[in-house]
Amino acid sequence: MELDEPGPDGFGALVRSIMYQQLAGAAATAILGRFLKLFEDGLDPRAVLALPAGAMRAAGVSGPKEAAITDLARKVADGTVPLADVDSLPDDELKARLVQVRGIGPWTAEMFLIFQLRRLDVWPVDDYGVRKGWTLVHRRRELITPKALLAEGENFRPYRTIAAWYCWRAVENIVLPT
Repeated sequence: MELDEPGPDGFGALVRSIMYQQLAGAAATAILGRFLKLFEDGLDPRAVLALPAGAMRAAGVSGPKEAAITDLARKVADGTVPLADVDSLPDDELKARLVQVRGIGPWTAEMFLIFQLRRLDVWPVDDYGVRKGWTLVHRRRELITPKALLAEGENFRPYRTIAAWYCWRAVENIVLPT
């Protein structure tokens, strides 16, 4: 399996993440498509903030997702989430800023760091796939806890993202005897 190329902009990637939360892929794709049609000149924070009231809802965006996308746009516009300058921020600081946005939790922030920014030292200990993969590779009977996985990850610093990637692949590829 190959890693997809990151999107051209972080704001769009985060909007997509918010849009796909707790929705089936086909539904999220349809809603995101209608949402993106609201922006003739492209999606950016100023354009989101300039939308007339009710425009997102008319496109099928739920109230909580509208609130999250609007909060993201505000925080990017005011510099709380400095997407134009992400390369200057360490992972922990960027993650701390991202989780200030409504609808973006630690997992979403970590996935952004891994898949959009290609950061090499992210260790998503709360990700079920990473925990399951670690458990399979190490032939444990019980699923490893996030706390225990955090300690194990120190062995892979500064390349913990690569270890996480192998854990995800293990879940896809290890066939257990029945």
